[in-house]
Amino acid sequence: MGTENPGRPNFTTRPTTTPFAAPPQTMTPFSSSGPVAGPEASGFRPPPPASQQTPFSSSGPVGGSNASTFRPTPPVAPQTTVPFSSFGPAVGAQPSPFRPSTPARFNDPSVPPPPTTNVPPTVGPFSRFPTPHYPSTPQFPLTAPPPPSRPPPMGQLPFQPPAGQAPFQRPLQQMPSVQMGSPPQSVSSGPPSVGVHQSPSDSSFPAPLPNSQTSFPGYARKQVSADSQGPPTQSPFLTQGGYGAPPAASSPFASQQGGYVPPPPVAGPHHMQHPGSGPPLGGVQALTEDFSSLSIGSVPGSIEPGIDPKALPRPLGGDVEPKSLAQMYPMNCKPRFLRLTTGAIPSSQSLSSRWHLPLAAVVCPLAESPDGEEVPVVNFGAAGIIRCRRCRTYVNPFVTFTDAGRKWRCNICALLNDVPSDYFANLDATGRRIDMDQRPELTHGSVEFVAPTEYMVRAPMPPLYFFLIDVSSSAVRSGMIEVVAQTIRSCLDELPGYPRTQIGFATFDSTIHFYNMKSSLTQPQMMVVSDLDDVFVPLPDDLLVNLSESRSVVETFLDSLPSMFQDNVNVESAFGPALKASLMLMSQLGGKLLIFQNTLPSLGVGRLKLRGDDLRVYGTDKEHPLRLPEDPFYKQMAAEFTKFQIGVDVYAFSDKYTDIASLGTLAKYTGGQVYYYPNFQSTIHGEKLRHELARDLTRETAWEAVMRIRCGKGVRFTSYHGNFMLRSTDLLALPAVDCDKAFAMQLSLEETLLTIQTVYFQVALLYTASCGERRIRVHTAAVPVVTDLGEMYRQADTGAIVTLLSRLAIEKTLSSKLEDARNFLQLRIVKALKEFRNLYAVQHRLGGKMIYPESLKFLPMYGLALCKSAPIRGGYADVSLDERCAAGHTMMTLPVKKLMKLLYPSLIRLDEYLVKPSTEADDLKIMENRLPLVGESLDSRGLYVYDDGFRYVLWFGRVLPPDIAKNLLGTDFAAELSKVTLCERDNEMSRKLMRILKKFRESDPSYFQLCYLVRQGEQPREGHLLLANLVEEQMGGTNGYVDWIIQVHRQVQQNP
Repeated sequence: MGTENPGRPNFTTRPTTTPFAAPPQTMTPFSSSGPVAGPEASGFRPPPPASQQTPFSSSGPVGGSNASTFRPTPPVAPQTTVPFSSFGPAVGAQPSPFRPSTPARFNDPSVPPPPTTNVPPTVGPFSRFPTPHYPSTPQFPLTAPPPPSRPPPMGQLPFQPPAGQAPFQRPLQQMPSVQMGSPPQSVSSGPPSVGVHQSPSDSSFPAPLPNSQTSFPGYARKQVSADSQGPPTQSPFLTQGGYGAPPAASSPFASQQGGYVPPPPVAGPHHMQHPGSGPPLGGVQALTEDFSSLSIGSVPGSIEPGIDPKALPRPLGGDVEPKSLAQMYPMNCKPRFLRLTTGAIPSSQSLSSRWHLPLAAVVCPLAESPDGEEVPVVNFGAAGIIRCRRCRTYVNPFVTFTDAGRKWRCNICALLNDVPSDYFANLDATGRRIDMDQRPELTHGSVEFVAPTEYMVRAPMPPLYFFLIDVSSSAVRSGMIEVVAQTIRSCLDELPGYPRTQIGFATFDSTIHFYNMKSSLTQPQMMVVSDLDDVFVPLPDDLLVNLSESRSVVETFLDSLPSMFQDNVNVESAFGPALKASLMLMSQLGGKLLIFQNTLPSLGVGRLKLRGDDLRVYGTDKEHPLRLPEDPFYKQMAAEFTKFQIGVDVYAFSDKYTDIASLGTLAKYTGGQVYYYPNFQSTIHGEKLRHELARDLTRETAWEAVMRIRCGKGVRFTSYHGNFMLRSTDLLALPAVDCDKAFAMQLSLEETLLTIQTVYFQVALLYTASCGERRIRVHTAAVPVVTDLGEMYRQADTGAIVTLLSRLAIEKTLSSKLEDARNFLQLRIVKALKEFRNLYAVQHRLGGKMIYPESLKFLPMYGLALCKSAPIRGGYADVSLDERCAAGHTMMTLPVKKLMKLLYPSLIRLDEYLVKPSTEADDLKIMENRLPLVGESLDSRGLYVYDDGFRYVLWFGRVLPPDIAKNLLGTDFAAELSKVTLCERDNEMSRKLMRILKKFRESDPSYFQLCYLVRQGEQPREGHLLLANLVEEQMGGTNGYVDWIIQVHRQVQQNP
């Protein structure tokens, strides 16, 4: 299954004679090394009873009793296993006496030594026994002191020994730092569980843990760890914002609200709780809403830490838009247009420096509404558009009117502006304009203004589409030309801007062919330009024509195009000269250039050569130039296209190297898009190309656009990420932009201390609509300024954060090794979780718990998914160079929801739904029933669909009932599935399947999911299409989710 690592050394078999022999008393394995890791910061923690095993010990009951002065301690029960003990070292194991001695830095005075003897239970280490129910949720006063910004200095933890016991003292030594991306290489320099040699294939991920072998249904799975054997109803992961008590059945301690909590019977004098062992009784009730935690225990008799995989947080509900800002500021624009990485702006640069995640915005100015809601259009007429005369902010719901309605104060720069007489209205007793309800710009966060003539440099351009099509022999063989011609012809009625729409065509192989489509002609005339060094455009006035006037000529051309070149044997490509000719032709009007490219450019300017065939450069500093344009010609052409308001979309088809790194530059700097169809065959991929090209042609497009985002005093945007050309420091040039494009921008604080209470953001997109109107779309949002880092975490938006991190990491691959990009992602996540942990390390006994804000509970999962995504994962053998570059270009433009779906796709079981009678209402239920992306989710008896928004993989289990397969696939049900095409058949089961797949596609039509069929055990097809994309599994030397969490947690606990 690709999970075994031949380069990993074999571990010596652990002796079986003393599986639970205790270590010497001076050894406290996995104990934390300082206050940063959150040890018992406020006192003494009693050791567990001598006869108890604590396979998943944590520093406190899930109910949050680690903040109490009275902590329940269960009575001693011989030979009893407590799955989640409320005491003992948090990630401690009971190692074998044959293990090498632990370094002195694990000697932590805040954690008592483990017991000297342990009696193994006679009924197995994972049995559960009834345990007396004791209350575990003490009550605290409602007020809580603010959390200190830093924990106490190293070595100054308060410690109070029990009466009659001499204080033991051991030196507290600092834990050495571990290089990001890989654990320490030997037992002597790290915790015992880190002593796993690194996989030689990828230095940024440790080798798979020996007790976490990947398995899939139908394959033998050897259960050797407690990772998957935790109690079925136990969930140490706390949801709902904080210390939510788990169900009664899942905890050995009963949760109880209110009143005095009696202590349980004590097992001996050394189990007495002392007043100095808990935090001061200032109360931490307010803090309990701030974080969730995940208990990381260890398997008895093993040095491997363990987590119940079922307890891990997973984004099975997909991306969730934040709602808190909308509740605070109801007139904000919708999150689909503007999302911030946190809904709380830091008040100072020092606070901002402690927020280790991006402080940024994600803007999708033309985002489609799921419910068809339209943005209101406002025409001010003679009054002109109302704007601040200093900062040029557009009037919006957050401006205030004063002086009886004669003046208005700008919400961004606070300047008082005069109200034009045509816009004047009286104020009511509350200071509100009496015509407020008739003014959408004063009540809606998103509005569209009709721009007067002063906003036009020239007359609004008509929608213009120019098609540049490769007609070399490989393009003809693939069938691409026929599909493109048929699709364009079918979309002619739906092209926006009728009757103003303009259209034109050129084709190329070793020469360039132009087509005169003048309306007076009965059929088009071809003109061939063979001089590639001095390209010219014949008959420039007749090559771009009005579609409504020349409709019949255009249709005749598209009907004859496939047959025109069907016998072409020319294998050359004069792409560069054809590009220059297109620019000359389109420069008068601008528009959209659609390139259909199949052969590596080989003639004239811009010719490219095969790159990436030298395997020695991979993994070195010479690798990243392969992901950059080889020839500066393409970036220079992109700058020229942008200058003349031409947006470029690149459709690349090839079974060989195409150099997407160079071709994609044309789309990157013109606000365009890259569509990549490797090994294109019209019989297989034709439907995908047909749908995606049709959407590109028919979706509403904003032409000759520029975008700027303004923000309040003291804050400014410093960097922009996406597909555009930056015309000035903050003006984005977008020759053509649509609803499927999002832009990211990072901001910083200009002033040391912000004096304002609210920061306002305003996005303005000035563009020409297809109808010929010049318009300004404006989105405005208000965000509070806070002085508390905890509030920034509470208001964090995982979707926006991951969008920023993905773009930053992809950009890093253009200047560094892939490993550096993965380390960058991991470091940002570790720093953020470590800073958050520091907020609560003193108030709470965190021990071995991994804590994180409820708002960021999915961040580690998405971080792992990013590291496994096509632009960043692995090395040479994992993803081809073209595929990596194409995926990078795609992810740089995706809106948040689409990116989240790509990183954590849907996995849904279908066979149970197909065999039962159901209605269309049941379709919605099945769409929401997503499964974790682990091998255990796949049952050999089932049928599953995997959907990442770009493709479907239909997985047929090995023992799926034959009648289901026969109904869906017909007589081919037993054939090799790579040769079978899924289509609707004449039975109810097939109709239901096609209906549900269609509904998935309709939920997000921006791309078309082509359906791939695979049967369990069909290798390498199964591994490539599905198993390698189960992001929670260990694959080819990369971490699984459990290992990733443990690795991140270990680095969070280390001292800085």
